Amino acid sequence: MPGPLLETLKGHRQETAPIWLMRQAGRYLPEYRELRAEKGGFLELVYDSEAAAEITVQPIKRFGFDGAILFSDILIVPHAMGQGLEFLAGEGPKLSPTLLETELHSFTPTFERFDPVYETVRRTRAQISDQVTMLGFAGSPWTVATYMIAGEGSKDQGKARLLAYQDPQRMQAICDAIIEVSVEYLRGQIDAGAEAVQLFDSWAGSLAPDQFERWVIAPNAKITAAIKQSHPDTPVIGFPKGAGEKLPSYARETGVDAVGLDESLDPAWANAALPEGMPVQGNLDPLLVEAGGDALPKRIQTVLEAFEDRPHVFNLGHGIGQFTPIEHVETLLKALRG
Repeated sequence: MPGPLLETLKGHRQETAPIWLMRQAGRYLPEYRELRAEKGGFLELVYDSEAAAEITVQPIKRFGFDGAILFSDILIVPHAMGQGLEFLAGEGPKLSPTLLETELHSFTPTFERFDPVYETVRRTRAQISDQVTMLGFAGSPWTVATYMIAGEGSKDQGKARLLAYQDPQRMQAICDAIIEVSVEYLRGQIDAGAEAVQLFDSWAGSLAPDQFERWVIAPNAKITAAIKQSHPDTPVIGFPKGAGEKLPSYARETGVDAVGLDESLDPAWANAALPEGMPVQGNLDPLLVEAGGDALPKRIQTVLEAFEDRPHVFNLGHGIGQFTPIEHVETLLKALRG
């Protein structure tokens, strides 16, 4: 029998909302920090299937979450497409050469880089119970493209947005290439044991409405349709961070099974604006979990009450912060589960 998270994503509301947290396998956990100190850099961990599976399972062992999210990174896709990737301490990811410096066809793809990720999924699935849902993921084309174009993250994704206006045909070619690779990557994760997948569009919020339609909704719709064609029973969660009032259009037009809500959205508004019965995920502010205090259980209750009549996966509005105290996560679980 499917676990409560998978059941929720398939449209069946649970009496107690299932929970997983974005970035739940990561730096706030002492066991993660210990393993990383032993093994080395972030990218080395991602490509070490045994270590990556152990990291994926760590928060399940500690907290009993209902979902295990694959320990990996959205930039594995451009890395497999042939772009150089490194994670510099204190600076974040760097990709080179950028697509402002060279053309996509100059890259030499190395799709074997996906193999250890698939092995991580297999190893994780073997270590968790049937009641824990194995979650795979990929970055959405717009967000991945912003990194490939600029070579790093930025506050406003200005270089990618400018390219999209100046040369929409080139931007389309970049997005189409990312779509093709991402579909195969997600299918590989599902074949290895992922029971649901999430599309992370972390930089969706920087786009004007017509650009959002072209670079967020349309590419995610293509990926979702392809997954539905090959794996019709695998739920797809779409998470367009910062979508705001454009979220209902995203929910209706992409074909995703569930939508993730960031912390900036009023959950009562989202409940009223989204398609009836559509599963939602979110949307507690990760900084409130870090801060703790009396406001934390109150806000948890507000989120739960907003979605009491629809399928709801409890989650954060984005990734859990590295300085979040373990006891605050325990407080969250106690407020949710009693």
